[in-house]
Amino acid sequence: MRLDGRRTSSNVEDRRGMSAGKMAGGLGIGGIVVVILMMLCGRDSSGLLGSLVQSGAIEDILGGITSNGQQYTPTAEEEELAKFSMQILAGTEDVWSQIFEKQLGREYTPPTLVLFTNSVSSACGNATSAVGPFYCSADQKLYIDLSFFTSMKQQLGADGDFAYAYVIAHEVGHHVENLLGTLGQVHQKMSQSDKTTANRWSVRLELQADFYAGIWGHYDNKMFRSLEIGDVEEAIRCSEVIGDDYLQKKAQGRAVPDSFTHGTSKQRTKWLTLGLQTGDLSKGNTYACSDYEL
Repeated sequence: MRLDGRRTSSNVEDRRGMSAGKMAGGLGIGGIVVVILMMLCGRDSSGLLGSLVQSGAIEDILGGITSNGQQYTPTAEEEELAKFSMQILAGTEDVWSQIFEKQLGREYTPPTLVLFTNSVSSACGNATSAVGPFYCSADQKLYIDLSFFTSMKQQLGADGDFAYAYVIAHEVGHHVENLLGTLGQVHQKMSQSDKTTANRWSVRLELQADFYAGIWGHYDNKMFRSLEIGDVEEAIRCSEVIGDDYLQKKAQGRAVPDSFTHGTSKQRTKWLTLGLQTGDLSKGNTYACSDYEL
């Protein structure tokens, strides 16, 4: 991506090196599989963390992380990723502010990006890095441990600046859903449904966030000529390896469609690409689609 000279967002809280005390860990299903399955969940954690706590699925596998009194010093690579993330966030602010004003007749309220290491406390509860990036509608903040990008590369084979930007834009997509009211509506429907039906609602919510990430990419390129050769392929590769079917087969050798919460590789690629190619906000109604049409 071409980001030289691009501004960085001021809507950032840098909590790196700060401890949230003893935190809940990842899903207790073992080793690296935990990290892979929780990666890029991209779901609003007011629902995610709450449901995990209520179901008893959260275990403290990290043994608790507390401050040791030492000053945290980020690496040069991490600082570059921090700057990159703030530039991408700024790009989402520019794009969505324009869309809200010109297409929706509304003012866009940007989310805050929280950078953390190891563990963090949010209005939706405590979380560790194992949960992956997440958005919390209760405080309108998106949270990310920058080491996640390294994990993307090493464990999922998803690399490249536009792939990383897609992760951030997807979380911002949940913020857009929140501002438009769809996030709350879907969460209400999920709370009133059986697990299989709730999962189907979740898939539509996640695919719409993928679509919104594509919408951002479309207009960011129009505004700043930001995309370079290979960028779109990076994002598509990322969407392929975070599909529920791909991750489940990688973890357990088979896919269980009724347990899908984010969509298949094909579906995630479809909706991201649709947003990227069309830039048409009206085409993103995933809730009006049948399972087959998704």
